[in-house]
This record gives sequence, C-alpha cells and structure tokens, in this order.
Amino acid sequence: MCILTRALCVSIATVALLTINPTRSVAATAQQSVRLYTLDGGSLDFDDISSFSDTGDYDGKSGHFAVPCFLIWHPKGTLLWDTGLDAGFARRVGEGHGIRVEVGPSLETQLSQIGLTPAKITYLAFSHLHVDHIGNANVFGASTWILNKSELAWATAADSPMAADLGTFSRYKTAKTRLIEGDFDVFADGSVRILKTPGHTPGHQVLLLRLASGNVLLSGDLYHLRGDVAARIVYAGNTDRAATLASFDRVERILQNLHARLIVQHDPQDYQALPKLPAFLQ
Repeated sequence: MCILTRALCVSIATVALLTINPTRSVAATAQQSVRLYTLDGGSLDFDDISSFSDTGDYDGKSGHFAVPCFLIWHPKGTLLWDTGLDAGFARRVGEGHGIRVEVGPSLETQLSQIGLTPAKITYLAFSHLHVDHIGNANVFGASTWILNKSELAWATAADSPMAADLGTFSRYKTAKTRLIEGDFDVFADGSVRILKTPGHTPGHQVLLLRLASGNVLLSGDLYHLRGDVAARIVYAGNTDRAATLASFDRVERILQNLHARLIVQHDPQDYQALPKLPAFLQ
C-alpha cells in the first residue's frame, strides 16, 4: 500500500492449525520449532478505496486496513518482518485526506511481552518500502537489515516518490546490511524464505514460513484485501501490472503445491484470525 505524505496513493489457502501458547516467552522456547508472532503496527481507515483496484471493483467503497508486523522466532535467531506505522504518521498526514490513522503500543512494548528488546532482533526485512511498512525501522539499528537491491534503488532514487517518506528508514545507511536480488533463505534451512514477487513495487517480497503445523505465506502488499485473491485484483498504484499478475501466478502455485495458508497482511479479518501476543502460531 502506498500512502505518501504528499500524495496518498494509497480460500486458495488451507487453514493451518493454530498452536497457541499465551504464557511462554521466546527465551523459554530455545529447543522448539519456528514460531510466528503477530504485532500491531497500527490501522488505516479510508473514505474511498477505489484506488485499490484498477478495474473499478472498489469504486464508491470505504475500507479498513490492518497494519501488522510479524516476529519470526527461529532456533538460530529472530526476524522482524515489516515495522508498521510510526507514531508521527498521523500528524504528518494531517486532516482532510479521507484517511484516519491509529497507532497502538510501540513495538518495543509489544516485544517485551515475549522477552525481547529491539537489540535482540537478529534480522530486519521488509515486504517493500512503503511508509506503512517501514514506520519503526530505525528502532532496529542493531539488527542486520536484509534489503532487496532493486527495491532499495527504487525507493532511494533522487526522483523517487518515496524520497520524502524515508525518514523512519534512514538507519539503513549505517546498519549492517545483507543485500539480496531474488529469493533468500534467511536461516539456510528452508524454514523462513523471502520470495521476490515484484509488481506492487519493483522489489516487493512475500515471506514463506515452514511451521510445524503447516506452511504459511505472508502476503506483503501483493494483495490488500482477501477479496483480491480469487478476483486477482490489481492495485491502481502498482509499479508494474504485468509483473503483479506474474507474481499472482507464482504465489497461487506455491499455495496450491505446499497446501499453505495465505495471510493477507492488510485484511482485517485475516489479522483478527491470528493469535495476539504473547500467543503465537507454531
């Protein structure tokens, strides 16, 4: 989702078994399997979501969007996927744009519920570099930032529409980084894989997890709402429509072949169906 301060542009899956433990901290699970924790990165309400389809599917409609972040715990470390909206975003947007922003507890506060601090996050990665996915990135300057080369080049170009929105992302210049160009196996064992799915932005990515209960795929902004999936709805602000459709094809095959659960990150029902901290998917 592209939500700029200057111009607001704004189941196939098999449901995996939820294994929920609301009491144990990450530190107490060192010998166990990969876990997926859901963090609250804010929410967005739009008076008009017509731009979320380039074929008129949402004309005349309003919409509510969740803005989650995800903490993946692995025996070899931790990965934070996306960092939500920062607390100053609502002030920067201001009034009169037909958008209402809510930002909840800080990510630091939420991570403390599972015994973590920002300094203990091994890796930081992003589905893409729109403002609602990088809002708290600078909090994690001690982490290794896994960045897609084409996405970074696009977002930081002198003429990029993102140039004014990268203030919360500026520590990429001094943080330890791992630049990638395509798919990437974060812990080198196939359990946490970043998959390149361009179209929404040039270096857009999804995250594929192999949990004990089944495979899970986090959509980034490949889809914005659950209805986008079957109808193959393309956001009007995407940088490349053809690449988006090719990414749809790839993800649909992955979901089918791996019997994976798709989590559409911005969809409020998908978000509500996930366990909330300190509970987790396993």
